Amino acid sequence: MSALPETAVPLIALAGQPNMGKSTVFNYLTGLNQHVGNWPGKTVERREGLFLLDGHECRLVDLPGTYSLTANSPEEVIAREYILRENPAVVVAVVSAANLERSLYLVAELLALSAPLVVALNMMDVAGQEGLLVDPAVLAAALGVPVVPMTASKAQGIDELLRVIQSVVRGELQPAPQKPAIRADHREILEKIQDLIAGQVPAPYPPAWVALKLLEGDAEITQLMSVELAAGRWVEVQEVLRAHDDAFLAVASGRYEWIGRMVRAAVTRPRLGQIGLTERLDRWAAHPFWGLLILAGILGLVFWVTFALATPVQDFLDARLLQPLAGLAGASLAGAPFWLRGMLVDGVIGGVGSVLTFLPVLAIFFAAFALLEDIGYMARAAYVMDNLMHLMGLHGKSFLPLFLGFGCNVPAVMGTRVIDSWPARLLTILIAPFVPCTARMVVVAFIAPAFFGSNALWVSWGLVILSLLALVFSGVLLNQLIFRGQRSAFIMEMPLYHLPNARTIGLLVWQRSMSFVRKAGTAILGMSLAIWVLSYLPNGDLNTSFLASFGKLLAPLGRLMGFDWRLTVALLASFPAKENAIATLGVLLGNSSQVGLAQALAANFSSASALSFLVVVMLFIPCAATVAVTRQETNSWRWTFLSIFLFLGLSLAAGSATYQLATVFGF
Repeated sequence: MSALPETAVPLIALAGQPNMGKSTVFNYLTGLNQHVGNWPGKTVERREGLFLLDGHECRLVDLPGTYSLTANSPEEVIAREYILRENPAVVVAVVSAANLERSLYLVAELLALSAPLVVALNMMDVAGQEGLLVDPAVLAAALGVPVVPMTASKAQGIDELLRVIQSVVRGELQPAPQKPAIRADHREILEKIQDLIAGQVPAPYPPAWVALKLLEGDAEITQLMSVELAAGRWVEVQEVLRAHDDAFLAVASGRYEWIGRMVRAAVTRPRLGQIGLTERLDRWAAHPFWGLLILAGILGLVFWVTFALATPVQDFLDARLLQPLAGLAGASLAGAPFWLRGMLVDGVIGGVGSVLTFLPVLAIFFAAFALLEDIGYMARAAYVMDNLMHLMGLHGKSFLPLFLGFGCNVPAVMGTRVIDSWPARLLTILIAPFVPCTARMVVVAFIAPAFFGSNALWVSWGLVILSLLALVFSGVLLNQLIFRGQRSAFIMEMPLYHLPNARTIGLLVWQRSMSFVRKAGTAILGMSLAIWVLSYLPNGDLNTSFLASFGKLLAPLGRLMGFDWRLTVALLASFPAKENAIATLGVLLGNSSQVGLAQALAANFSSASALSFLVVVMLFIPCAATVAVTRQETNSWRWTFLSIFLFLGLSLAAGSATYQLATVFGF
């Protein structure tokens, strides 16, 4: 087989429904030669990479996972617009051999577009586990397009897929798709619509496809044609559509009839009564009661493994990397001005260190949840949590990122990408920082025993419960005020259980970890430098610094919560990282040891002030990294500032109420 011409740089689009193994195929072909961002003007993730086809570089675009090409979601619009406007050399539709009926609906829509189609029949091994026999040759003959059997998790069939793609690109293999027809009783109506819009459909939209979308009631295409058609002609189209407002059923039923023929021709089902592995496992994993217990056990195991493995690594990084680096930098800059040495050692190294030491926790969290997602379990977790999440105006999928918040709010906000509905995702982003992260709990674990002794455990539990109640209250309030009580339908596919793919998990952990370092890490570094500069200027004395002056300026507000300027400054210093509150109090009170600082705190502040401070810390503005990823994930400063003001207002109100009540009851 001869090589492609030097000038040919084919564009290959990868399409498919969620949980079909599309990401596995993409990661296998592109490896680290990929980049991840967002589609222009959208919060939907865009992945694009390079791979070699017969020794020549090709572009591969991973289109958003979507069940159809009707304009019901941003993902569906992005997928179809990209195919229509970019005109890829080949569209590869990844479908599941184990669930062919549902997989083929998207194929039915892709066939209506002009781009050449190749079907990657993935998960052949899972189909075998479920007792299904799928004949790729028969399916290819029925569809009229190439069908490549694959088990992408084991890299089986990838080479054959590349050979088929190359043949299509070179024109050696020309698909002749057998497109689904509309139901017979509406074919004349479709022809009438085609006649009415003939010559008026703008490029690059195929007229036959536009006519189908008008019958389906597609909002975007309807809006487009209302502008393109002359007023009188558009009135005629509307009259036909109104007279046949059930036409969308005729389109869908035609596709389902077509799918039925394909499946009957190519699939042999197991004998009656045979139960597959997925069904056996779901009797427990998706059970209303046992499913919750299993979920609790798995999440507990994830927590234990994460901190059991990450803590030694964090200690190693701190003892063997950060402290020696800080010492070396301090010694190297011994003759430099104090401000330069302090900025580099405390600001730069300290800021970067706060990112590096927490990276092992994030990496293990990412790996654990990528593993659970890849084997198909996380859909069951969302399913069993759905009823509880409805109390907050959300659904089961929102539980997954919220749980991540107990480790760190940054991956919690980033994890909202699993939520399909934008309103539900946005609401989850806004309330996720209410989940008490480990950094907040560090502050609680230090201050509570200093003031409350044997009752510190109950105070700590009460603070956690307070945070979760604030989460529920805010979720309900925001849902009613901003989204008008809107509730997204909970539609989640239950994928068949299958073995995980190490390459997919590894690349996902790498991408998310590097994203955290680039986006959140730079924010923490910048904020750490800003706090250091404010604490140093104008004369190098923290007690008379700009930061202290600002804290004293806020003293009247602080007094409502029982704070003096030192507690106010400590609270402000917690913005880059919550643990900074303890370090700042140590500097302000002149005690660096833990024992000495605990005694100094108890001597300088009342229990009422301490309790108020802890309440405010638990509900205060999220850390700088969380604010940064909130801006990144919402792509909006408006929503980011709403989040900031929500937490600021609620924390100050709760802190003031706590102090007043604690004072009344003699704390």
